[in-house]
Amino acid sequence: MKKVGVVGIAQTRFERRITDRNYADLVYEVTTGALEDAGMTIQQIDNVVTVSNDFLDGRTISSMAVMDACGAYGKNVSTVEGDGMFGVVYGAMRIWSDSFGTTLIVAHSKGSDGPSNLITNAMFDPIYHRPLGLDAISSAALQARAYMDRLGADPEDWARASVKNHGNAKKNPFAQLPLDLTVEEVLSSRPVADPLKLLDCSPISDGACAIILADEENAHESRQRPVWIKGVGYAAELHYLGDRDLSRPIALVEAAKRGYKMAGIGNPGREIDFLEVYDAFSYMEPLWLEGLGFCEAGEGGKLLRDGITELNGSMPVNASGGVLSAHAVLVAGLVRVAEVVLQIRGTAGNHQIERARIGLAHGINGPCGQSHCVVILGDY
Repeated sequence: MKKVGVVGIAQTRFERRITDRNYADLVYEVTTGALEDAGMTIQQIDNVVTVSNDFLDGRTISSMAVMDACGAYGKNVSTVEGDGMFGVVYGAMRIWSDSFGTTLIVAHSKGSDGPSNLITNAMFDPIYHRPLGLDAISSAALQARAYMDRLGADPEDWARASVKNHGNAKKNPFAQLPLDLTVEEVLSSRPVADPLKLLDCSPISDGACAIILADEENAHESRQRPVWIKGVGYAAELHYLGDRDLSRPIALVEAAKRGYKMAGIGNPGREIDFLEVYDAFSYMEPLWLEGLGFCEAGEGGKLLRDGITELNGSMPVNASGGVLSAHAVLVAGLVRVAEVVLQIRGTAGNHQIERARIGLAHGINGPCGQSHCVVILGDY
């Protein structure tokens, strides 16, 4: 299988409400930014993968509104309506299939444009579940409670994750919510959906991100040293929440297993240097760490409870501030890839970590992580 690497990246600064730029403006900004980063022109891009969603954009065939902005004229174009991480895998597949040599993946989102509770309510069954008022937050609260009941997790454990990641965001110029917090402040913040508090939840965000993938031949035309995709894995589980054990992320376990196998990784705790995980809610960080195989069931909470913010003392998690500090839906997974690339390049600025040769980026889609995607990237 041919090598595929990331040769260009760009992201906007994420904000609660961007009023001076529309969707197309944001997409154009990151498309031109990624091309500049790669030292390439749009003519060198073979195909484009856009990441958008009709419900979030408030229009049908939402991808059509940004085609000109991402330079898709005359090119093969596809659209992913899930998280941007899945767009990365799809874009890589188009290169692995020998159909193309380069791929641009671009994701945009303006969460400020619509009521997120009504939009995320549309994820659920229209007959039995939507009338209950389920949305992203209330369903996450069910998962948090299941995590507490089965594994003995404690809201204080999650509060430590929130403190850590908002603190990390202070070093990231793209993050929306850099904050100095204490565990007590998180626990005493406004209740949202029991047992979740306001500071357990990621913010509503506007922003965009783009990356450029290339095979080995085309990667040498870029000004950047490629960061190679070493392994990918993805999996989904049942749609109905009642048919799942929400405290066991079995789709993540399977996705990670596939990604590690493709990357030739036998011991992720020793062979992976750092992680960017999709922590839309603070409890997700320890739960996803267990699913990724970095700690035993139930130990994710213990790691945070003991004040340990790096697994085994050497593995940073969400050095960027994570999704808790900026959550443009659909874009956030793509940002995890961009952040891993920055770390491996050694250009992450103030949030650069010391050892960053192999990194793992993680994205989710659907309520309570119905589907998961793992991408492992390295400098060789």
